[in-house]
Amino acid sequence: MRTALARHGRAVAVAALTVVSALFVGAAGQAAGSGGPFPAAGAVVLDAGEMDLTPQRVNGSLELLIDDRTGAKPVARKPDEIVLHAGEVTREEVVSPVYPILGELVDAYFLNGYEGAGQVFAPEPGWNGSRAGADSEVRLSGFQGPGQFALYTYTRQMDERDEEPVEHLNSADSPYSSFTLAADQQRAVPTWGFTEAGVYRLTFTVTSGGDSDTATLAVVVGDDVDSSKVPPGDGSTPAPTTSAPGPGGGTPTPGVTPSAPLAHVIDNGHLDLAARPLGHTLRFQIKEGGAKSYAWYEPGEVVLHVKPGAKRRIPDGYDFLGPVGAPVWWLPMQQRQGLVWPGWSTEEYTEQALRGDVTFRLDSVQGPGAVAVFTAGSIGEVNIGLNSGDGLPDSLRHSAHAHSHWNWTFTKEGVYRTTFTVSATLADGTQVSDTGTLAWAVGDVDPTTVHPGSGDEPTATPTATPSSAPSSPSPPAGPTGEPTASGSPSASAPAADQSPNAPGSDGGSSTDGGTGTGGTGGSTGGSTGGSTGGSGGGSTSPTGRLASTGATVVVAGGLALAALLTGAVTVLAVRRRRRLTAP
Repeated sequence: MRTALARHGRAVAVAALTVVSALFVGAAGQAAGSGGPFPAAGAVVLDAGEMDLTPQRVNGSLELLIDDRTGAKPVARKPDEIVLHAGEVTREEVVSPVYPILGELVDAYFLNGYEGAGQVFAPEPGWNGSRAGADSEVRLSGFQGPGQFALYTYTRQMDERDEEPVEHLNSADSPYSSFTLAADQQRAVPTWGFTEAGVYRLTFTVTSGGDSDTATLAVVVGDDVDSSKVPPGDGSTPAPTTSAPGPGGGTPTPGVTPSAPLAHVIDNGHLDLAARPLGHTLRFQIKEGGAKSYAWYEPGEVVLHVKPGAKRRIPDGYDFLGPVGAPVWWLPMQQRQGLVWPGWSTEEYTEQALRGDVTFRLDSVQGPGAVAVFTAGSIGEVNIGLNSGDGLPDSLRHSAHAHSHWNWTFTKEGVYRTTFTVSATLADGTQVSDTGTLAWAVGDVDPTTVHPGSGDEPTATPTATPSSAPSSPSPPAGPTGEPTASGSPSASAPAADQSPNAPGSDGGSSTDGGTGTGGTGGSTGGSTGGSTGGSGGGSTSPTGRLASTGATVVVAGGLALAALLTGAVTVLAVRRRRRLTAP
């Protein structure tokens, strides 16, 4: 039994991840044959890369250790020395009956799930039974957490045979409190599912050859909790104190008054880079909010924060961003909870008010890396609108009275300043324009310390600057009573093509697992909800025995989701498109 959503895009998704799975298996086999990791000590946060929970003999006694291969060389760590971080990037929507384990329809977090198949930076925990000397029983002997935890396997072969997932552990179901880890199992990679964000403590008891060991692993799910502040293990060990407080976090120093933010910070939800009529001129402004409640700001009044959760790997077919597998901070076309979602808006201009399109020209970028703005079609076609990596200025044309969303990427962490000139021709032939600089704090940067607008960093490096960018006259102030920039919510009615319930609109915007369009600007960015794919390779027994080596990943999700959020699709063509028109 499968839903239409589960069947949609299955073949393409599996094909797209075949190469990733093959590399995953190869890396696992190489690590398993390395003869064991080097010892290590001290609490540490693991938020990306391969590791195995491995029952093994140490001085004649059974111990559950973690073979950590996330660094330059493998090391052995005790579970109570580690805090595992499954960030917001691991969040997905799953649909029954393909994944009935966690509920009928679950917006949850998954390790070794769909996006954990090599396209994002996330932990990849597996199980290795080859060092215990005999089969091992793994029991979930203790559990603490804000939601439900489940460990299960669902492979490509199982999907092809129309089989159901195999459960191994489930915090909400006592029959699934243990599984058998075979002595010949070098690496099995089942899916770890968590239904809510927060701190989990998973206590595992492993038994082999009449000997046993118990250890607790702390897992921080989501990005709301600073994982560097969480005590490892069962919570009795003090948390490491070397990490500085994140933005807005930590305990203030006594007697020191925290400084006020330098600008209005936007770090989550919808916003638009907008062209607005102001009297007989055009004003470039930032619109924060949805169709019913929003506020207007000048570019020099805000800082946009691209949170660390936007970090992912550059997928195949996107080499214009850099080497495949290299990090990039990616804001997808579809809205992703916890990340800022920038769009383009010309909705306040009627089609009759302008001759032709509105032009958004990227004049210059200052920052540590390159900025690119592009769309990804349902068949893998990538259309590049703006890209500072191959020279500027670049222009993107947008039809009047329209709205759209594109992918935004930043190739390095740090502070960026993007200067745009927005221009149009009024119905009477008058040419109008406005220029503004928008500041971005990308990655692990405290946005409250960033100056808005052009800023004052003397070391800011232009990634690409035109030799002679056309100048733009500053629009005169509008007459009394005309709209002006302010931080107060507007009660204005939405534009005609911006109905709160329209697909891709502000008021009813689709999320990662929903279905929608890239907005009314004409860029299709719809996606059907993807499902997580566990991995364990080969066959599994109905008793929950992990008996296979290698790792395969299956996805019962939509093609568009893979194209827009993971990029794990063969790109048929890459070309620049300078015009975006409304349907």
